[in-house]
Amino acid sequence: MTPSSALNRRSFLARGAAITAVPAVTALAGGAFAQPASADTLPDYAPIPASALGPALNPQGYYVGRVQKNLYWVTDGTYQAAFLTTRDGVVLFDAPPTIGRNLQRAINEVASSARVSNKVTHIVYSHHHADHVGASSLFGRNVVRVGHVETKRLLARGPDLGPAVPLPDVTFETRHTLRVGGERVELAWHGANHTPDNIFIHFPDHDTLMLVDILLPGWAPYDGFNVNEDVPGSITAADTANTYRWKHFIGGHMGRLGTRQDMAVYQRYVSDLIESIKQAVVAVDPTPFFAKYGNNSWAAVKTYQDAQTAYAAAPIIQKYTGVLAAVDVYTASTAFLLLESIRLDQGFGSQIHP
Repeated sequence: MTPSSALNRRSFLARGAAITAVPAVTALAGGAFAQPASADTLPDYAPIPASALGPALNPQGYYVGRVQKNLYWVTDGTYQAAFLTTRDGVVLFDAPPTIGRNLQRAINEVASSARVSNKVTHIVYSHHHADHVGASSLFGRNVVRVGHVETKRLLARGPDLGPAVPLPDVTFETRHTLRVGGERVELAWHGANHTPDNIFIHFPDHDTLMLVDILLPGWAPYDGFNVNEDVPGSITAADTANTYRWKHFIGGHMGRLGTRQDMAVYQRYVSDLIESIKQAVVAVDPTPFFAKYGNNSWAAVKTYQDAQTAYAAAPIIQKYTGVLAAVDVYTASTAFLLLESIRLDQGFGSQIHP
């Protein structure tokens, strides 16, 4: 296998980690995708803007770069982690399994160049999801792991997939200042957002904020508004992020760092989509859907909401194509989750029977 083909295969495997269950599910469903897919049958999407792409990966399938001073970030093009070198060792922030052992390789690369220790002494968990902390066990037991109290509780429920993720040794409820080797990192919980335990990781001496699974710089949100468990909290999280002082943003996903301009574009996208959804609630008449499906309520509701989300998504896709990558891929699913939130959390469109 040539280096380029090996890299392509590694990149494919990294990107495929999140969708490995799809063939089995679709085959069981007996749907159109039960047959092998081909380039001729798969849908076409808008080109990815160059502004959404990060630096090229090395032959091992990762990129490591300096954020500021002794703070570094690592990406495989889909996931991100960060690490801080100190006089007492290395503090790692998240350990995505798709990057896996390349985390230590990246640390070794920096440590060798900077002539500092490559030993990971601490790992900070942004939240409990295995796609961000599932490689924590690679660093052994003699590491201090830090996370929110809810992170420990959620991880303690037991592994659903693969080996267990080691529980945090140090936990906090609202705020915690982590001091290692003369460095300071401020950890804070501002309420549920993407998950009940997702935290803000602020590097005040490095002009950097790490907040995972909220803003994916250069990209539209992932399926279902990043699968956010608390939609109002996730929207508020972006506002909270702007109260911090930072120049560099680590979002946990995709191939580049973020900026305040990225945050502004993301917030406009969400705001525009919410406004478009509210217009759809008024504009789309439910009558034909319920007339056709009669007592099959789920069929009526599904097709009605599909029509609402399609109505809401169309102008947003048109507006942000070329601005945010893959806006045509997931905007409809994000619109659905936002529709449900403004309907259930805000009561928008609800009518009390006379």
